[in-house]
Amino acid sequence: MLGSALCPILEKRGYEVYATDVYSSNEGIQCLDVRNHKLVKEVIEKINPDRVMHLAAETDVDKCELEPDHAYLVNTTGTHNVALVCQKHDIEMVYISTIGVFDGNKPEPYIEFDEPNPINVYGRSKLEGEKIVQCLLRRYYIIRAGWMVGGGPEKDKKFVGKIIRLMEKTSELKVVSDKIGSLTYTVDFSKCLAELVETGYYGLYHCTNTGYASRFEVAKKIVKLLGRSDVTIQSVSSAYFPLPAPRARSEMSRNYKLDLLGTNNMRPWDEALEEYITKNWRHSSSVNI
Repeated sequence: MLGSALCPILEKRGYEVYATDVYSSNEGIQCLDVRNHKLVKEVIEKINPDRVMHLAAETDVDKCELEPDHAYLVNTTGTHNVALVCQKHDIEMVYISTIGVFDGNKPEPYIEFDEPNPINVYGRSKLEGEKIVQCLLRRYYIIRAGWMVGGGPEKDKKFVGKIIRLMEKTSELKVVSDKIGSLTYTVDFSKCLAELVETGYYGLYHCTNTGYASRFEVAKKIVKLLGRSDVTIQSVSSAYFPLPAPRARSEMSRNYKLDLLGTNNMRPWDEALEEYITKNWRHSSSVNI
């Protein structure tokens, strides 16, 4: 989802990109499971890169809650495996984390200087990954993303893709309005990330599109952008959809450090969503249901 946006952007900036994936070796993508330390070591040492972008993660929040061993193995141990090899060879590492490391009780948007306090296994497993990177490495970027948007019909398994697929099945949707967060469009995120890692200003950053919205507001925007006046959306509380993993009330984020540095080029979430829908979904002849 993120890699499909990031790789082309890096290549346009002149980088030689070696892409890996746990599922397939098609299209020049090498198979690599970050849970396998030996394999991680072999692949990185063979390529001998200047920088490792660690995007691999289990992002299914409910699966993480139901299978904590799996969550920690992928998100924490997998990160540990990558960081150890980067430490051994003094390779710069980029670790993609999440605003989900916070408990959601803060009335204002979270910034990098707020104390994390995750309320679910997913958030805890990602936070432990952050700690490992900070402990083992001297040259690193930790970038926290928000509600990820991107991938198009083939790869979007997150909220936007789910809403669009539901619209193919029913014209009446129920969407929660008591969870608010910051959207992160993969293309905008990738552009900002590519610029940030060239600064040498290592550290921890938030990188989300500006502004905040509830799931309900995002769904309404999707319906409007697709011109689906036949679809009605009902606002409900999160209690209507009981799920295995607790969700934070707020995942609002501010790119505070990027603001301070004058390098925050993330645009408003609604503008980014409009571009994403227009380019990837509005003219799509088929939707994978």
